[in-house]
Amino acid sequence: LQLVESGGGLVRPGGSLRLSCAVSGSTRDDYAFGWFRQAPGKGREGVSCISGNGIGTDYVDSVKGRFTVSRDKNMVYLQMNDLRPEDTAVYYCAATPIMFRLCVLYVSQFEYWGRGTQITVSA
Repeated sequence: LQLVESGGGLVRPGGSLRLSCAVSGSTRDDYAFGWFRQAPGKGREGVSCISGNGIGTDYVDSVKGRFTVSRDKNMVYLQMNDLRPEDTAVYYCAATPIMFRLCVLYVSQFEYWGRGTQITVSA
């Protein structure tokens, strides 16, 4: 399974971005997907996930009400609104075949990873 992120960049505080993750290399349509981020000098943090059936979602508290995860066929999206400087990080798309109805933001449970896309929130 291959995952390729796009949509990162530089944005001012309060701005919006939409990240995309293109999924290829499998005929399965029941993978769960997660968005994770890693800021300089920090560990990888779970941001949001969506379950294999597309119904279950989860968000880290710091992005609730600002970020929205969605999926459509072979694409996964993360709509990010009201961005803050603390959202600055490299954002990764990840996939796992083991979360069909629900998803949880455990890094170790995600098997496939993209290379990441940088988001910088700065005035």
